[in-house]
Amino acid sequence: MNKFLKEFKDRGYFYQCTNEEDLSKLLEKEKIKGYIGFDCTAESLHVGSLLQIMCLRLLQKHGHRPIVLLGGGTTRIGDPSGKDKTRKILTEKEIEKNIKSIEKILKNFLDNKNPKTKPIFVNNYSWLKGLNYISFLRDIGKHFTINKMLTFESVKARLDREQSLSYMEFNYMILQAYDFLELNKKENCSLQIGGSDQWGNIVSGIELNRRQSKTQCFGITVPLITKSDGTKFGKTESGSVWLDSKKTSPYIFYQFWLRVEDEDVYKFLNFFTFLSEEYIQQVKINDESSENKPIAQSILAEEVTRFVHGQEHLDAARRITNALFSNSSENLLQGDFKQLALDGLPHVILGDADKSSLSLSKLIVDAGITKSGREVKDALKRGAISVNGKIVSPEDGFNMETLFAKDHSQYDNYFLIKVGKKKHLLVSLR
Repeated sequence: MNKFLKEFKDRGYFYQCTNEEDLSKLLEKEKIKGYIGFDCTAESLHVGSLLQIMCLRLLQKHGHRPIVLLGGGTTRIGDPSGKDKTRKILTEKEIEKNIKSIEKILKNFLDNKNPKTKPIFVNNYSWLKGLNYISFLRDIGKHFTINKMLTFESVKARLDREQSLSYMEFNYMILQAYDFLELNKKENCSLQIGGSDQWGNIVSGIELNRRQSKTQCFGITVPLITKSDGTKFGKTESGSVWLDSKKTSPYIFYQFWLRVEDEDVYKFLNFFTFLSEEYIQQVKINDESSENKPIAQSILAEEVTRFVHGQEHLDAARRITNALFSNSSENLLQGDFKQLALDGLPHVILGDADKSSLSLSKLIVDAGITKSGREVKDALKRGAISVNGKIVSPEDGFNMETLFAKDHSQYDNYFLIKVGKKKHLLVSLR
């Protein structure tokens, strides 16, 4: 088996492949170009996109050249795959802003030095914007049958749940297939990689290339990542975990990986790090034979945070973690709080006017520590919220003036709010 495909499988990336035997032969014979598409519905990618990024890195590692397709055109329509409803249509200005931001993020993760494997960035709006509708229907649409399109999982799932699927979204799979045709013509791209929910779209692109250009192309899908409890990967109680440090701080990012369940951690070490399979297996053996706390989560958190945010931010995330969760956390000093703020612990500065206009609930929710005021209210009832180590009663939670009185803090106007066992918010007074 080809080395690229072998590592692809060994790391658990492999889900399905079209004509694997011929693809393996092609990869042995020559270096190819393969693409992955990214919709541009937000300014950042979240951790759910990390597997696709690792696939692009793997292409480069084995001497192949990745193409990153930024969906400036298809984002204007919306991919129905895995969606329960039609997503919000963004303005052209919003989409262009997102494209620039996502391209910048991806360039940080990929090798841009080697000219033979340097990533190629394309925006499908460059060829979709000028399509003549009548010509497109005649030349491209004739290769697609409604019968087959209705069998695609992305369509069936929506229809089975009796949720509306717009004609605009229904066209998405044709446009994605057309992207593959264009990339094959313009860049000699012969491989598309995508999530398993993209299988129908990828196969359609391969078939379109065969019929229209008489070329053989290939597709590989990766599994959709779910956690061992069946819930969606990349989500926390407070929302998505983003790759952009402005949207998810390196500390929160680090904590996300530290809290991965034991049942998932070794799989994720294979998915999201560059550690060898042999090393990961040895970590697993050591964890299972040790009476101490498993170290796999620490290794995972360090490796992924270093990859995404760099060593400096990893060091800061570790300092915060050690300060908040060590045995000496109740004895933090004024200087410790200042360092925590510098290192990136969620931090809010309050003035006197804020104390009279804000509630504790709004403060915590606005800081992104919880999703709703109801969560805060429930936590107060359970006695699960403290300020500088003192439990906050439901009544005190509405009295910000008393709660954050200057003479109540032994830390020179710094207050550490703790929600449950794992969430923290630092408040300082002007």
